Amino acid sequence: MEKLAAQIKALELKLLHTDMRTHPEVIDELLDNTFEEIGNNGQVNSRDQAVNWLLNKDNALSWSLEDFRIKPLSTDTVIAIYRAIKSNQTKATRGGSIRCSIWRRYGDQWKMVFHQATQRV
Repeated sequence: MEKLAAQIKALELKLLHTDMRTHPEVIDELLDNTFEEIGNNGQVNSRDQAVNWLLNKDNALSWSLEDFRIKPLSTDTVIAIYRAIKSNQTKATRGGSIRCSIWRRYGDQWKMVFHQATQRV
């Protein structure tokens, strides 16, 4: 389970840290066609809206994922739960956001099918 958790964490970081304008193929590699998300503002976003964010995000921004863990939902599906912290957050705002992502395995490849962010207050 630790090996799989490390693999899923690496995929989460790849989504956050890849310059998608330079490597747009990573989007289709990691996001399922049925992907949707709930942002930390409570808004439901389509795959297209998430792709737009990925293409336009600040590539200088770095993220760390803390308290990362996964739980199996079925033989080919896991949920990842973690805290995402932006590198530019001050000590007062280091709480970050709580995140969960559902990943589904297709053969040897994992794709994210759902993501939710909850802002810590």
